[in-house]
Amino acid sequence: MLAQQSSSNNSSSCFNWFQASDTARGQGEALSIKQMTDYAVSSYGLDSSRVYVTGLSAGAAMTAVMLATYPDTYAGGSINAGLPYRCASSTLDAFSCMNPGVDKTPAAWGDLVRAASSGYPGKRPLVSIWQGTSDTTVAPMNAGELRDQFTNVAGLSQTPTSTGTVASGVTYEDYAGRVRVTRVQGMTHGTAVDPGTGTAQCGTAGAYFIDTSVCAAYQSGGYAYATGSNQNLGLYNTYYTSTLRQTSTGYWEKC
Repeated sequence: MLAQQSSSNNSSSCFNWFQASDTARGQGEALSIKQMTDYAVSSYGLDSSRVYVTGLSAGAAMTAVMLATYPDTYAGGSINAGLPYRCASSTLDAFSCMNPGVDKTPAAWGDLVRAASSGYPGKRPLVSIWQGTSDTTVAPMNAGELRDQFTNVAGLSQTPTSTGTVASGVTYEDYAGRVRVTRVQGMTHGTAVDPGTGTAQCGTAGAYFIDTSVCAAYQSGGYAYATGSNQNLGLYNTYYTSTLRQTSTGYWEKC
């Protein structure tokens, strides 16, 4: 499911991640995306416990919104060049939040998420944060602020439990398997792809799809396979959902 914004709602056709009326549970764009998710689950017989959300830039900021407002709907999400939940509350605030960024304590960030789903007693969604170190649109410091926000709300320390290298120039910090920050050296504003014919490569470079040294899946013979384990994830040109876990650096398995 790919949620689409209308230019009548936002002149740039971006999600209004900075408007309070669109980032609260039960109203606005957050509710609209939740309703789309519910429709997809019921219409296609999907497993409601394995629903994930992702986005880039404004879509990434909206991913943080969905993880904060509907932790009971999403098992996890990937925030690619995104912003912390409720970093901004106006258009003017949005630009300051994007660059140079806003610094808050982990507790202050976490309180914003807790207030978004007040009284929620369940397990918090998994969070994957991706950030290019040369991004001038969304300052790299936002990855650290996102880390602070989602580790705090999950009751975790901001000290990683493990760190490592995924590929050349790509490092990660893992926080108890619940939150992970992946930093791509030299990458500007976009999503990392690694075009090529190698088994660990995939994607096509283009606007906001940046040629790097990392890719989590590849295609062969009309099928998508996990990098590392080579497990078949299903036909890539049909509606098919698979979940991956990284069991060691550069090695992915189907759950």
